[in-house]
Amino acid sequence: MWIVTVFENNTYRMFEFSGQQEAKKLAAKFKDNAILSFTK
Repeated sequence: MWIVTVFENNTYRMFEFSGQQEAKKLAAKFKDNAILSFTK
């Protein structure tokens, strides 16, 4: 499972993806405010 964590305005949101490509697309939209991680 791929997780994108987005930090904005003193809060954060997390999005879960099964595919790496989808997760990378979202992380690219947020640039420096996102972290892409993988977990089993």
